[in-house]
Amino acid sequence: MGVASAEGASTVHAESWPRATWPFPKDAALEQRVAALMAKMTVEEKVGQLIQADILSVTPDDVRKYRLGAILAGGNSKPNGQLTATVAQWQALSDAFYRASMDTSGGHQAIPLLFGIDAVHGHNNAVGATLFPQNSALGNARDPELIRQIGEATAAETRATGINWSFAPTLAVPQDVRWGRAYEGYSQDPAIVAKYATAMVEGLQGKAGTAQFLDGAHVLASAKHFVGDGGTRNGKDQGDAQISEAALRDIHAAGYAPAIDAGVQTVMASFSSWNGSKMSADKALITDVLKQRMDFQGLVVGDWNAHGQVPGCSNDDCPASYNAGLDMLMAPDSWRGLYEHTLAEVKSGVIPQARLDDAVARILRVKFRAGLFDNGAPSTQAIVQKAPDVVGSPAHRAIARRAVRESLVLLKNDHGVLPLDPRKRILIAGDGADNISRQSGGWTLNWQGTGLKNEYFPGAQSIGAGFAEQAKAAGGTVEIETDGHFTAKPDVAVVVFGEDPYAEFQGDIPNLLFHPGDDHELELIRRLRGQGIPVVAVFLSGRPLWMNREINAADAFVAAWLPGSEGGGVADVLLRKRDGSIANDFHGKLAYTWPSSAVVGQGKPQFPLGYGLSYADHSAVPRLSEQSGIRGEQIPVGNYLDRGKAVHGYTFTLVDAQGASITGDVSPAITPDGALQMAALDYKAQEDARRFTWKADKARLSIHARTPLDLDRESNGDVLLVTTLRVDALPANGAWIGMGCGAHCQGQVSLDKTLATLPRGQWTRLGVPLKCLRAAGADMHHIEQPFAWGAGKGTDIAIARVALGTDVDQVVECTK
Repeated sequence: MGVASAEGASTVHAESWPRATWPFPKDAALEQRVAALMAKMTVEEKVGQLIQADILSVTPDDVRKYRLGAILAGGNSKPNGQLTATVAQWQALSDAFYRASMDTSGGHQAIPLLFGIDAVHGHNNAVGATLFPQNSALGNARDPELIRQIGEATAAETRATGINWSFAPTLAVPQDVRWGRAYEGYSQDPAIVAKYATAMVEGLQGKAGTAQFLDGAHVLASAKHFVGDGGTRNGKDQGDAQISEAALRDIHAAGYAPAIDAGVQTVMASFSSWNGSKMSADKALITDVLKQRMDFQGLVVGDWNAHGQVPGCSNDDCPASYNAGLDMLMAPDSWRGLYEHTLAEVKSGVIPQARLDDAVARILRVKFRAGLFDNGAPSTQAIVQKAPDVVGSPAHRAIARRAVRESLVLLKNDHGVLPLDPRKRILIAGDGADNISRQSGGWTLNWQGTGLKNEYFPGAQSIGAGFAEQAKAAGGTVEIETDGHFTAKPDVAVVVFGEDPYAEFQGDIPNLLFHPGDDHELELIRRLRGQGIPVVAVFLSGRPLWMNREINAADAFVAAWLPGSEGGGVADVLLRKRDGSIANDFHGKLAYTWPSSAVVGQGKPQFPLGYGLSYADHSAVPRLSEQSGIRGEQIPVGNYLDRGKAVHGYTFTLVDAQGASITGDVSPAITPDGALQMAALDYKAQEDARRFTWKADKARLSIHARTPLDLDRESNGDVLLVTTLRVDALPANGAWIGMGCGAHCQGQVSLDKTLATLPRGQWTRLGVPLKCLRAAGADMHHIEQPFAWGAGKGTDIAIARVALGTDVDQVVECTK
């Protein structure tokens, strides 16, 4: 008999889902400890256990007062707000929160808290940690034992900083790689994901039933995101999986039974929906399928404020999620309100006492199994004390380098140009030639993995540096020049290029074009080939994209995915030994089909699942069609800032009163003179807007186009420059918006009159007619700066999006 899913959107037939076996027998001693502790807990203490807060919004004193069950460090959350926080600072923070949770003053119970973090390709938030290839790379290796070793290394490095919970592994089975999280999935093939689920859970936690399980060198794992996040319509992040129950079960849930069999202690519910039903309130799937049919006896945690998307809920109030079976809600910045509402709802019976006690018991069992009550403060633990020998250790980097070698996929090798002779003169070119950030991708030191310098990665090696090291040892020479220029003509060129880093919805794309409208990488390959230089293309990406032109243009094409910190692993495979023999052959086989068109689902795959050449393969790849299937200009000329960040082809800067500028890619930021400050905030989704505070006059925001724009046609119509913003504070005058057209060429329109009428603290779409900017002096045939905003001291505004359009809430009148 089926059970109606939340909101009645679909019916779940729990009996048709696979069974799993919880690998831990009933433990009377454990149950006695849990019962004894719960008998002493007040209802306030119980409710506190159900809430997880982010370190940027909670203090040890808050934990001491509210008895919270868990904290987390989100992608942009660091000790003291420092991007490059040291291992010692992480340890100190962990210690402070632990001691607060164990404070028994006032009669409170000592209950150690869980500390979670997205250690998704290594302990990627910590400076100096080993960064493993992203999951979409690892799927090509077809090597579960390697995955287990990666999990063990990640667990050790994470635990060494005092953190006991990793939000991994991602068990999504992405079916549409337009999804910005596709690189977090091991493969589109559920069989690969299922095998890796067991391996990574056992790597992170240790094997259930052994002495290593959750010992001092392991962490709690979290299978995520239950369920269907890789099947949303059009690959939209946090979207709706409009699929059958059979597809949800057989494809997207393939990794969960193996993870439960391996003893995974936590499962994270998905942001996404299934046929209109938000997973964060789907009782049929969370309780009937996951907890009962699949016998999951650990704790279910929500994602970042995902409960706030449930109909009838808000970020600080959602009994529906608890009643559906979520045991802990991740309320990073809304935890205080959630605590108050949840406490009231438990007391009123909206959340039954039995549901509260079940959730608390599940949380406590996990904490007892993990030894948190017995381990003591992080600073007293052996692995924390030897952290310098653990974080980024040579042994861990060796595993990561092996993972790079195994995950590379050779798509083309005409004329046997590979492997390369390390004794020759080699040019390493392209934007990724010497860029550890680009080769690592999102979830690297910060959420989006952007705005990072090589110096932030001590111990890491760029791809170019890896080539240089090996060539020098063999007697060859390597010249690294991103633009492809050289001092002496090389024997061969390796062009390393790829996607800009991104994470989550920031990486959602409309089609499979690579850098639409920007062909500088293709032109570089063609230019070098035109000079008679053989070219090896090394493509860095989180997903397969339509690359037919680049594949045609290069002599050899390597899909390197996002290899992480050990760039030398690429040279290990592409270079011969000094004696001319093969050092390491290509091992990788595609875990995702490679497209023949930029239109998703159009035509047969260019390269099928499982494709991958080795050095023994000598057949040439026939010339591929260079018709992408996408029509029209793809440069986003009408969209400049989206979800708080500059879109591709544009740069966003903050300029101080003296004209000094800094990038607006990474938040928080502050201009050199302190005049203008920027911080991230939530508008419709996590950190999809930016807040700007003026501490002095004459500072401004600026967006620059990579190539000048011709907006004359738009100016002749009724097209507007639309800014989605919120005004929180404003001085009497001094605000303006403008467009720049080169040195001493700009059009500015005053905003004082209009902004004064806007309600404070409310989001609105403000439109400025382009014809007003033209009348103010902007040359609309040559716009280099499509958006500039100036204001005076005391201004406090937030901006989420800047684009051309006609749909606005208020139009600014032209002023002379």
